[in-house]
Amino acid sequence: MDVKKLKEELIAYSMEIGIDKIGFTTAEPFTELRNRLLRQQELGFQSGFEEPDLEKRVNPSLLLDEPRSIISIALAYPSKMKFRLLSKKGERRGIFSRASWGMDYHHILRERLKKLEEFILEKVPAARLKSMVDTGELSDRAVAERAGIGWSGKNCAVITPEFGSYVYLGELITSIPFEPDTPIEDQCGTCTKCLEACPTGALVQGGQINAQRCISFLTQTKGLIPDEFREKIGNRVYGCDSCQTACPVNKGKDFHFHEEMESNPEVEKPLLTPILKISNREFKNKFGHLAGSWRGKKPIQRNAMIALAHFKDETAVSDLVEVLQNEKSPVLKGTAAWTLGKIGGERAMAALEDAKKTERDIEVQQEIEKALRLMNR
Repeated sequence: MDVKKLKEELIAYSMEIGIDKIGFTTAEPFTELRNRLLRQQELGFQSGFEEPDLEKRVNPSLLLDEPRSIISIALAYPSKMKFRLLSKKGERRGIFSRASWGMDYHHILRERLKKLEEFILEKVPAARLKSMVDTGELSDRAVAERAGIGWSGKNCAVITPEFGSYVYLGELITSIPFEPDTPIEDQCGTCTKCLEACPTGALVQGGQINAQRCISFLTQTKGLIPDEFREKIGNRVYGCDSCQTACPVNKGKDFHFHEEMESNPEVEKPLLTPILKISNREFKNKFGHLAGSWRGKKPIQRNAMIALAHFKDETAVSDLVEVLQNEKSPVLKGTAAWTLGKIGGERAMAALEDAKKTERDIEVQQEIEKALRLMNR
């Protein structure tokens, strides 16, 4: 087997099938990453969505028998919508982060990785392969950094010279000893714009994030959003792009290479009040193809109410009262109460006073009391 020739052929083929950048690295353990992950665990900075077995996150040999190399791929996604929908009084809109525009990127990258696997197996039938995207055991960013895709920015994203940090990442562990590529030197320098832009201070320092404070993480949780973060969420219904949009490298970066990644502003910048009454079927039909739908409709409904509080949208009061009176979920009822308190007005006050007399859930009671205090300031 001519490994050098195979690598060249694989690079050429990757471009043919819509992979924007490809890199190769060894399958050696990620020893430095292990230390960082242990530190994150000690500090309680992890999100809880990670692979629980730390050794699998840093040691490719636990994932594939006798691995020899890892292939990293990157696909560039758009940073701007092709046309804008304005959020205006009576028609307030939320926003999904850029990584949730278009079709769920997990499906897109898995399809590309599957084609790479088929190509390799056609050339080397005995090859052993294992691919993964995001939810796999390995750290996509650690692999991409070592494979020369980009450098790890202070915003904890991989930043490529060509596409900035607006890239999706995936990797393929192989039993083939491909020659590794050279990592890219860190180019962040003394810049700290991403740290300064983070709304919640989740970026503790360059390259270190407290996921528990990250808006992207918070919008994906299922419970009540802690008080200190609610007003900072703004009109985000899923994810956050602040640390990306603040990055000077990302300035002017906007690529529309993949049709399946294109946004539909009516979907990714949706009207907020209809979300409060959306059925499971309607939610699946409208948002089911998005990466941002993976936790179901309730977190999106909760976030939509927080966004309505951000806008102080008085036209939403009737819908919020309906949630407070008829919804079974304590999280949604509690968030509706808080939102009514932020918006204010006689109708909101009356609904909260009524709910205070009949509500039995302790968390919802607390949110009602909180809302009434907001209105009586």
